Amino acid sequence: MQGLIHLEEMERMVTIKDIARELRVSAATVSLVLNGKDKKRVNPALAQTIRDKARSMGYRSNLMARSLKTNSSKILGFVSDSIATTPFAGRIILGAQEAARQAGYLILTVNTNGDKTLEREEIDTLKRYGVDGFLYACMFNQVVDLPEGLEGYPTVIIDGSDRKGVCPAVSPDEVGIGYSSTKALLKAGCKRIAFFNTRDDIQAKHLRAEGYFKAMREAGLPAKDALSGASLYSEYTDEDLVRGAAELFDRVKPDGIFCFNDIRATYIYAESERRGLRIGKDITVVSVDNQPLIIKALHPGLTSVELPHYEMGYWAVDTMVSQIEGKRMGGLPMTFPSGAKARMVSSHQTVIDCVLIKRDSCPYR
Repeated sequence: MQGLIHLEEMERMVTIKDIARELRVSAATVSLVLNGKDKKRVNPALAQTIRDKARSMGYRSNLMARSLKTNSSKILGFVSDSIATTPFAGRIILGAQEAARQAGYLILTVNTNGDKTLEREEIDTLKRYGVDGFLYACMFNQVVDLPEGLEGYPTVIIDGSDRKGVCPAVSPDEVGIGYSSTKALLKAGCKRIAFFNTRDDIQAKHLRAEGYFKAMREAGLPAKDALSGASLYSEYTDEDLVRGAAELFDRVKPDGIFCFNDIRATYIYAESERRGLRIGKDITVVSVDNQPLIIKALHPGLTSVELPHYEMGYWAVDTMVSQIEGKRMGGLPMTFPSGAKARMVSSHQTVIDCVLIKRDSCPYR
């Protein structure tokens, strides 16, 4: 009968009134603390005592009851096209979860693998869970058309922008990435700087190029001559990338290369070695992503821009909470522990600074 006893114990859930009775305080005070509404309303020491007592008594919030009472589930749906299976997903989700925890929300995550039919089904499933809003995450910064199923729901786009310009969205400062990366190469003494870009028609491609051209113009260097029209590639096979890197060296003869991502940088390293060129001495390289597995495999160390994945996830939930509850946790401009700042560049678009991690592939001062 031990199992029956266990079920009975589960059925007798600890309530807010039980905790209030134990501490001889009002149920209203306990409710404020356990629902995260105690700031400036309940003495911090008492609030901590209430949390400790709730934990020791095994208190569990009755989400269903609270949902019926407040018409809010305190659950957010996280929908991604493929990001949940990429190396960057953990940081975005970690940032989102941290902000959600602080605001008293939970996050349910689904991955659609870019399948629109599956996307509709997953969104419908999240709706059945009664989510209060949706976080819509993209792979690479791109302009998106929001699914019809999200209409009428608070929605925030992560790593992209809304084609209609209606939905709040956050992305890395792509222009800043191109500009700061090129400036680093210029500081290292490079004159013929090539941009090993992508052919994918995504925002990241165009905006990073904009930053690259801006830095080259400021330096008085003819960017299009330095590029010679030969350094824009988006090959999808190993063979194509090998050929693209070789052609870049043949036609541009660069002394510095700005790579769209770390994967492309690996091909620049390989081609440099094949030609007897020393990275950081004969050829200077800056990249984007700062992927740990790639960084550890390359010698000398690759100078790379770290994208603000954690910060984008955190900002998205902060903004979502402001939509749902009509208040902001932080506000803009928002500064993160990394030193990165979030700032609005249009009425619905926010960008977050990126950090350039200096290593030996670009020994600038």
